[in-house]
Amino acid sequence: MWRSRFLRGAVCLLQGGGYCSPCKRFQLPSWRYLSLSQPCLNPLLPCSLKAPRWNQSEIKLRPSVSLYFYRTLRKDAASTIDFPLHSLAVTDIKQYLRSKDIPFHDGYSCLHAPSIFLEPGSGRENHSLFIDKTTGQFLCKDTLVEGTWEDLQDCIEVMLNEGQTFISPNVLLGFPESVEEQEEREMELKEVQRIWSSSVPFSELLEEEAQLVKTMFEIGKLTNGTLKKFGVRFFKPTRSLVFPWFSGRDSGLRGVKLLSAAMTGDGQVTYTEATVPKISNYHNLFGLPLIAWKDVEVVLTGHELDSMAVSQATGLPSLALPRGVSCLPPILLPYLEQFKKVTLWLGGDMRSWEASKIFSRKLGLKRCSLVRPGEFQPCPSKALGQGKNLARIVKASIPAAHKSIVSFKQLREDVYGELANVEQVAGIPWFRFPELTRILKGHRKGELTVFTGPTGSGKTTFISEFALDLCMQGVNTLWGSFEINNVRLAKIMLTQFAKQRLEENLDQYDMWADKFEDLPLYFMTFHGQQNIKTVLDTMQHAVYLYDISHVIIDNLQFMMGQESLSFDKFAVQDHIIGAFRKFATNNSCHVTLIIHPRKEEDDKDLQTASIFGTAKASQEADNVLILQEKKLVTCPGRRSLQVAKNRFDGDVGIFALEFNKASLTFSAPLKGKQKLRKVKADKNNNTEETEAIEPKESNEKALKTAKTKTARTEKGSAPGKGAT
Repeated sequence: MWRSRFLRGAVCLLQGGGYCSPCKRFQLPSWRYLSLSQPCLNPLLPCSLKAPRWNQSEIKLRPSVSLYFYRTLRKDAASTIDFPLHSLAVTDIKQYLRSKDIPFHDGYSCLHAPSIFLEPGSGRENHSLFIDKTTGQFLCKDTLVEGTWEDLQDCIEVMLNEGQTFISPNVLLGFPESVEEQEEREMELKEVQRIWSSSVPFSELLEEEAQLVKTMFEIGKLTNGTLKKFGVRFFKPTRSLVFPWFSGRDSGLRGVKLLSAAMTGDGQVTYTEATVPKISNYHNLFGLPLIAWKDVEVVLTGHELDSMAVSQATGLPSLALPRGVSCLPPILLPYLEQFKKVTLWLGGDMRSWEASKIFSRKLGLKRCSLVRPGEFQPCPSKALGQGKNLARIVKASIPAAHKSIVSFKQLREDVYGELANVEQVAGIPWFRFPELTRILKGHRKGELTVFTGPTGSGKTTFISEFALDLCMQGVNTLWGSFEINNVRLAKIMLTQFAKQRLEENLDQYDMWADKFEDLPLYFMTFHGQQNIKTVLDTMQHAVYLYDISHVIIDNLQFMMGQESLSFDKFAVQDHIIGAFRKFATNNSCHVTLIIHPRKEEDDKDLQTASIFGTAKASQEADNVLILQEKKLVTCPGRRSLQVAKNRFDGDVGIFALEFNKASLTFSAPLKGKQKLRKVKADKNNNTEETEAIEPKESNEKALKTAKTKTARTEKGSAPGKGAT
C-alpha cells in the first residue's frame, strides 16, 4: 500500500523519530492515486514519484522539515459515486483485525475496537474505534479521526512495522486544504459565530415576545427550560429559531441550523430551513451533548422541535437527525451504537413511516421499534400541542423486525394506514407534469418504471426533467448515464433547473450552480458498457450511504454488452430486468429503466409490445411510459407521453408535450389548450375509447369548440364513434 510510505515518514516526524529508513521503489496504484487527494513525502520518495511542481504546496511541520503534497482537482465527494474495485465484506475486516491481533467485538452496525490513535492507558480500553461493517469507514470518537478502510489498514501497517504502540492522530488530521477550501471553511465558521453571537436565548426575551415566537412556530407547550437545555436561541434579523451543533474534542460550536416561518397568501404557514455549513457537511445529531454514557434507549426524530417535545414529555434521551427523513448518513452510526433500543418517530405522514423502515435496516432491525403515524399519533411536537400522552405512544411502538409469514392481524394497521392516507400513499406528485400526476397519482418507492421512445425523440432530456422535478422535492436521486457522459447530463439538468440558456447568461452561472449543488443528486461514474453486478453493487452502495430512493438507468442495452457475448441476449435482458425488479423491492427504491424500442415504421405509434426484448420488461414493470413522436409532423404537439401501464390504480392515458429548446424542458405551458386523453378499454369489442378532457374555460363556446376539435377515436375503435 503506497500510502503507508507517507504515513511511515509522518509518524517518525510527529513522534520524534529522527531517522526513517528509505522507502523501496514502488508503483502507485492508479485507481487510488487519481481518486483521492493523495500526499507524497518529497524527501522519502524517489525522484520519479515526486509531485508536479505546479500542484505542490509547502507546509512547515518543523523549521527544518517540509512536506510536499499533491492534490487533484477538488470535487464534491457527494456528486459522483465511485465503487471500489474489490467489494468489502465484514468477514474480510474481521479476518484482517484478527491477523494483526487487534481485539474487537460486534456491534449493531459497526465493529468496536481499541483506538490505535490513543496512547495505552489513556482510555484506549473503551473501544472507541468504530468500523462500519458495510463500507469499512472508521471513526475514533475520542480523537475524531475518520477515514476509509484503506486508510486504517495503512495506519495499522505503519504502526506495527515501526514497533509503535499507537499512531499520532495528526497523521490523518493534518492533511492540508487548498486555499479555496480554507477560505470557505473560515467564512463558514465566521458566519456561524456571527449568527450565534447575534441570537438571543429565550430567557432574555420579553415574555410577550417569547410567547409570540412560540405561537409562530407552534411550540407553545415547550418550556423555556427545555429550550435552554437544548441551547435553542432566537435570531431576530430573520425571525428564526437557531439550533446549535456542538461537536469536537472541546464541544465547540461547529454549525447552526435556522428555522424560519412565513405566511403564504392563503393564510398557511410555511417553514424553511437553512444550515451553516451547507447541508452536505452538516452532521449534527441534535441533542447529542445531553446523552450520558449509560443511556441505553433513545428516540430518534426527524426534527429538532420533535426531539425537544419527546425529551420534555417522556424524559427519554432524544436525538434529531440532521436531514430529517431524507437521509441517515452512515458517519452518524457510531454515535448510536451504545443504545440497545432505538425508537424511530420521524413524523406523522407516510413518507416518515417509509423512512423509518429504511433507517431501521441500517441501525439493526432487532433493536429498532417504529411509531406508526396516524390521526392519533402525529409528529411529537403536534402530539405535545394536542395534549397527547407521548410516553404511551413511544411505549406502543411496534418492532421493526418481522417474520416471513404474517397474518392479517399484522397487516391490519398497514391497510388502515393506506386507506386513511390516500394522497400520501399515492406518492410524490410532479409539479412540472400535472397531467402525469393525474394518471400515475405520484412517484412511489419500491416500483419499477420502464420508459421507452423512438431514437432521437428526447428520452434522456425528458427523463432528466422527470427526475429533476422529484429531486427538487427532496427525493434522493442517483443517475446512471451510460450513453452520455455526466458533464453533458449535468449541463442539461442545470439548464432545465434554471429554465434558461446559461450560455447567454454566464454571469448567473454561479448563482444557479450553487442552488443546483444543494440538490440530493448523485451520478455514477460509469460510461459505456458495464457489468450488471458492478452496477447493482454501486446502487446498493449508494442506497446505504445516501439513502437513495430513485435510480435512473440510461439505458438497458449498454449493460448487455459483456453478458451477451456468449449467451442469448433475450435471456440476458430478462435476467437484468429481474435483478432490477428485485433491487427495487428489497431496497424500497424506485428504479426507472430506459429501454430502446424495436424499430417501427415512422407513421405508427409505439405500443407496449414495441419494447425491445421479451414481454418480461412490461410484465415486471409497475409503470410503462412511452414517449410518442410523430416524425412526419413538424408543428407543435408532435410529442406526447403515454402511460401504457399503471399497476397502482390502473389509470392509463396520454397527453401532449411541447419542447422548449431554450430551457430544454418539456414542461413548458402549451400555447393552445392542454389536452389530456384518458384511454378506457371497451370490454364488449376490445377496442379503446378516448375521452378528451379540457381545462375549464370561462367561455363555454370556446370550450365546446375545443372539445369538438380534440375528441377523436383511437385506432381500431368501433365505427360511428369517430369525431371530426
